[in-house]
Amino acid sequence: MTRHALNASFTLFLAIALQALADTPKAGPEFDESKLAAVPRAIERTIADHEISGAVTLIATRDRFVQLSAVGMADVENKTPMRPDAIFWIASMTKPVTATSILMLEQEGKLSIDDPVAKYIPELGSLKLSDGRPANITLKHLLTHTSGMLLEAPRDVTSRAHTLADLIPAYARAPLRFEPGTKWEYCQAGINSLGRVIEVVSGKSLPEFFQERIFVPLGMKDTTFYPSPEQARRLAVTYRKAGDKLEAAPSPVTPHDHYPAANGGLYSTASDYGRFCQMLLSDGTFEGHQILRPETVRRMRSIQTGDLHTGFTEGDGWGLGVCVVREPQGVTAMLSPGTFGHGGAFGTQAWIDPVKGVIYVLMVQRRDFGNSDNSPVRKAFQEAAAEALTSP
Repeated sequence: MTRHALNASFTLFLAIALQALADTPKAGPEFDESKLAAVPRAIERTIADHEISGAVTLIATRDRFVQLSAVGMADVENKTPMRPDAIFWIASMTKPVTATSILMLEQEGKLSIDDPVAKYIPELGSLKLSDGRPANITLKHLLTHTSGMLLEAPRDVTSRAHTLADLIPAYARAPLRFEPGTKWEYCQAGINSLGRVIEVVSGKSLPEFFQERIFVPLGMKDTTFYPSPEQARRLAVTYRKAGDKLEAAPSPVTPHDHYPAANGGLYSTASDYGRFCQMLLSDGTFEGHQILRPETVRRMRSIQTGDLHTGFTEGDGWGLGVCVVREPQGVTAMLSPGTFGHGGAFGTQAWIDPVKGVIYVLMVQRRDFGNSDNSPVRKAFQEAAAEALTSP
């Protein structure tokens, strides 16, 4: 055999060996079962401190739910215990679902995140910089909250809007707040514009796209913009602080004639959102359904905002539709660098640690945390959950 043939054979052998190594299932993290019992106790202490009325917590790996706990009350006044299948308004935890949808369309060659948003929503082509130059806002600017667009349309506009298209004129009229790409500023209008892009490109309404392309494949049967009567009966009541106590502050279920808010309109359960997180932790695949490619997930969870200061806790950057922990500290101290996820206005949280292979999902409903990403409830849950981890 010639040296060239030997080299070719060795190269083929090496490629096969490397592929076999890549295809070998990764050993999942292990947990101390006795310490897992401390997770609901940690939540019980926050209930005793009148931070929340109750919560559902989920700890998961790529292939299993390690713990699913329901603690406290879903409805204090009616003495309704919290249940594992309780439904919560997850607010801005909708944003990673919207981002996933945009990235799915990019994978299919139907758009590029470097495209100007005006390619799909021509009205937004009228936006200009303070000196009169065109703004040239890209889909990536919208995904990373660096567009400079209006933060959100006025309340009188959002209350009357029946479709995402109804919001666009208000977005197009507002002056740009800064040059795109030069600053990070949390922007609801940008994410709703992405929702409209999904509709334009796919030819489907946003609820239809989410349902057909994400929720059905992942088995997310209780995730929706518009809860059914049966689902509405499982909604956890929203509370707010009144002195050192909690008082009910129920929020009405979104009516069907209200626009599907790409920035924060979804309701879900811990289990449903856990399945979405498992897909992302598993490089875009869940139970045989490939939603995203591995390289797409890696790009999604990579910091795209450079050295810009981003919210809502210190040491973070921003990926594509998700917050990314750059330097763990404070409420993120127990997480690995590269952990990514999103919180919601009423205290819901979902974080994926790709280094440790662990998912943390917290479902609560309190409307006045101030900074819900930095709540004592999130910190207590993540600390107890991380303490139970024995490997890696």
